[in-house]
Amino acid sequence: MNQVEMKQAVARAAIEFVPQGIVGVGTGSTANFFIDELAKIKGRFDGAVASSEASAQRLRGHGIEVLDLNTVGQMDVYIDGADEITRHLHMIKGGGGALTREKIVAACSRQFVCLADQSKLVDVLGRFPLPIEVIPMARGYVARQLVKLGGQPQLREGFVTDNGNIILDVLGLSILNPVELEGILNQIVGVVTNGLFAQRPADILLLGKESGVEVLRAI
Repeated sequence: MNQVEMKQAVARAAIEFVPQGIVGVGTGSTANFFIDELAKIKGRFDGAVASSEASAQRLRGHGIEVLDLNTVGQMDVYIDGADEITRHLHMIKGGGGALTREKIVAACSRQFVCLADQSKLVDVLGRFPLPIEVIPMARGYVARQLVKLGGQPQLREGFVTDNGNIILDVLGLSILNPVELEGILNQIVGVVTNGLFAQRPADILLLGKESGVEVLRAI
């Protein structure tokens, strides 16, 4: 299988985890394949909570009801992709810029199922630039603090999040302790959140490989 076929395979495999109630849905290319698979079973569940306006639009385009998280409360499952993931199921997310809403939906879900192709599995996080959502007026201050931590922050040009904020993509980090770093970054004044999903990692990884889909749980 090529990369696209791997993404399609894990999207199909994820249908097994969809409850009869409400499913949280992520953002990005792999999540889009999952949304397309959801459309085939839309009579079997009650609706979806989307982590971005783009995903909400795609869900509605398939005739799937999109619900407000504040009216739903806790969900059984959140299904989304990752930009990088380790065998501990710690992730970097936010390549699509939806990291804050993704983190909120994940926090409200009993189970987090991550979908990824084999290129996303790494031993140490940090090769993929770490996205950080920042209040615009704090851009300079936050950037200086990130430099002190050894990072090389770059503004994501021409991009505004669904929350009206900016993204700083941080290069040069070798993230040996993602749980600790996630907390440190979130304490910087002006940071909304960062793209490390380690304090609340995935519970299950559906990993697309040339030979098929492998199911991994945290080690």
